[in-house]
Amino acid sequence: MRFSVLSLIGHEPHPLTGEILPAADRFEEVIDTAAVAERLGFDAYSVGERHAGAFLSSSPNVVLGAIAARTSTIRLLTGVTVVAILDPVRVAEDFATLDQISRGRLELVIGKGAEAGHFDLFGLDEARQWDLQKEKYELLRRLWSEEGVDWEGEFRPPLKNVTTVPRPYAGVPRVWHGSATSLNSPELAAKHGDPLFTANAIQPREAYARLIAHYRERFEAYGHDPADAEVAAGSGGLLIADSSQAAVARYKDLYEARVRQTFKPHLAGKAGYNTPFRTIEEAIEGGPQLIGSPQQIIDKILGWHEVYRHDLQSITVDGFGLDRPEQLETLQRFAEEIAPVVRREAPSSRRR
Repeated sequence: MRFSVLSLIGHEPHPLTGEILPAADRFEEVIDTAAVAERLGFDAYSVGERHAGAFLSSSPNVVLGAIAARTSTIRLLTGVTVVAILDPVRVAEDFATLDQISRGRLELVIGKGAEAGHFDLFGLDEARQWDLQKEKYELLRRLWSEEGVDWEGEFRPPLKNVTTVPRPYAGVPRVWHGSATSLNSPELAAKHGDPLFTANAIQPREAYARLIAHYRERFEAYGHDPADAEVAAGSGGLLIADSSQAAVARYKDLYEARVRQTFKPHLAGKAGYNTPFRTIEEAIEGGPQLIGSPQQIIDKILGWHEVYRHDLQSITVDGFGLDRPEQLETLQRFAEEIAPVVRREAPSSRRR
């Protein structure tokens, strides 16, 4: 198992105190956390992309560029690049630049995004989101793998003899497909023989297992070697204590206030937007949140691995309102007490 740290660069008031950091301080936290993650032996650091809501992650390539300058070995991921709303030419240019600056450390995770409001913001029809996703991704593939591209599609002007610059550092970067609720992303990933990154963030395990099973079935149906089907999984946040009882005592008010704060009433009943695990006890028992003692968290990740057969596990330490020292302590405890056990019990099977 490999491990990645994700930040969506949330910028909402603290769920209990109402305090909010200046934007510049939040960016500094994220960049510094990536450097700490590298020192602690994490394999990757990921920055999300959001254009609506209380987030500062509208330009992940800029933030990852700053992280690239502060690090030297950690892989740099997006989570996700919302390719459905972006110009593939710009995506190819921006992220090839990042790939060059980081000397080949980029891995792109693409998706249609978890905030419906961004389609209106960019003047696009949300009803066409999957058509946008498919066309724009397939153009991006060609722009990175070919020179002198001639192309014509529905959602942007035609291209004639186009070679985007810079070229990627050492061939086409790995592109994952982020998947949260729909079979469309697993289908597109399987078609192109790409890896799948399941959100594993809000719904019960069975919902994500369905997406992964579809991906593996279709991966083979498209003629790819099933041994090359690669899966990563997110998580709904990380809170470590010495015992389950200590976790409830320390984090109950914080967790449940955060759930109330992020509830989206206009999306109630729509999968993937509001967690059904409203209490911390529910989250510990069956949710995709990693909350409890180190052994509880180890057991939960290995339980996911038994079902998902995933090779990369993503965690988040800045999603519940932990203060800065506790974020870093949580990251260190995970690196020292949890990651080594999971790596031993579920060694990486990465082939490519």
